Amino acid sequence: MIAQHLANLHRQIRLAEDAYGRRSNTVALLAVSKTQPAAALAAAYQAGQRHFGENYVQEALAKQQQLGAFDMTWHFIGPIQTNKTKLIARHFAWVHSVDSLKIARRLSEQRPATLPPLNICLQVNISTEDSKSGLSLSELSDVYQQIAQLPNLKVRGVMAIPAPETDFAKQRLPYHTLMQAVMALKAADFDTFSFGMSGDVEAAIAEGATVVRIGTALFGARAYP
Repeated sequence: MIAQHLANLHRQIRLAEDAYGRRSNTVALLAVSKTQPAAALAAAYQAGQRHFGENYVQEALAKQQQLGAFDMTWHFIGPIQTNKTKLIARHFAWVHSVDSLKIARRLSEQRPATLPPLNICLQVNISTEDSKSGLSLSELSDVYQQIAQLPNLKVRGVMAIPAPETDFAKQRLPYHTLMQAVMALKAADFDTFSFGMSGDVEAAIAEGATVVRIGTALFGARAYP
């Protein structure tokens, strides 16, 4: 079923690209694989998926070891604890959830010289929820300017997890607001907008997403221990 789900999701993404005037194949699917067994990731890989997003460091490292024969690209997308930055810097190609200069500095300092710069997105708390990590819109410009100077990171764009909404117009609004703020940043050369999950893919694509993070619609309900 994972292969069928993946095909359905790609079809949904292509239809949304066409509906909102996006160029075809400019929106990528990131498979959110937290709590899913390694066998499920292997099935997705065999169906063509290459990019996988994990929220928990130790869980991700175990899967990386189990799936070492596959050429997977690993993205860290969860909250970052300071005592985990070294592992994240060493074992991931992307980090979508950088929410402070302190975390960015640690990732830069701990990125091995043998690896290319770590691709990062700055997480913005676009709905200003106390329960979520992220920079405020007012902080974004200043923090970006400082992080952009760090040697072992490449700031690729922004990530957001808005408050859940079922109304389509309300789903679009936070992404639109964030894109307006990004366009106002001086010297920013962003190419990655990590927007949208299973419940708001179309709204995210309508507002400029280049990466949609999909878990439940691909793998089914999360298999919590």
